[in-house]
Amino acid sequence: MSRSNGRRQLSEKGLLTPDNCVVALIDLQPQMLFGVANFDRQAVINNNLVLAKAARVFDVPAILSTVETRAFSGNFWPQILSVFPGQGTIERTTMNCWDDANFLAAIEKIGRKKIVLAGLWTETCVALPTVQAIHDGYEVYVVEDCCGDVSQLAHDNAMTRVVQAGAKPVTALSVMLEWQRDWGHRETYDAVMDIVKTHCGAYGAGVEYAYTMVHGAAATRVAEYNPPVAAAAHK
Repeated sequence: MSRSNGRRQLSEKGLLTPDNCVVALIDLQPQMLFGVANFDRQAVINNNLVLAKAARVFDVPAILSTVETRAFSGNFWPQILSVFPGQGTIERTTMNCWDDANFLAAIEKIGRKKIVLAGLWTETCVALPTVQAIHDGYEVYVVEDCCGDVSQLAHDNAMTRVVQAGAKPVTALSVMLEWQRDWGHRETYDAVMDIVKTHCGAYGAGVEYAYTMVHGAAATRVAEYNPPVAAAAHK
């Protein structure tokens, strides 16, 4: 079965598909990243880019939400905003996005019962809405390598809590591969491989090697890097 945009519809049977879930990216802001101590911060950014780009490739709706942008946390990461051009963020004062009426309205408007959730920090901005969303009848998949906390203990406690509540721990790569699921689905294959080669380390290097050295394909061409031009000095 195919969708109108050419992407084939996958069987569900308990799995994530591009048609049965929504992605929620919570508080990906500089002040929150400063406090992350359990994962490498650049890796957290990278993994969130895998998830965000995959959502674009598979047309999965995404909700972006921020907390106290001007008073404390700073702007949503521009790397992620570039994946969703023109999309705004839902600004909150609440640590728990499930307490915010605008966030809940956005979830309800999309109308999907599976939430793929990532954010900072795990123990508050991820765990609290996860527990309450499950209580309200949603199925939550916490993208663990897109989250982070002030200590390993805090992160581990949060993951234990959400799993005990019924959440499913996943990674950004596992979500993307679950959406793809069949390498015969050529309509998304090239875009998925582009994400893999750009963001997925040894896996991506292996794909590039197989393409070029084993199968004789041309080397991947990436956009030319054009450094920003320095502004003229003020006189």
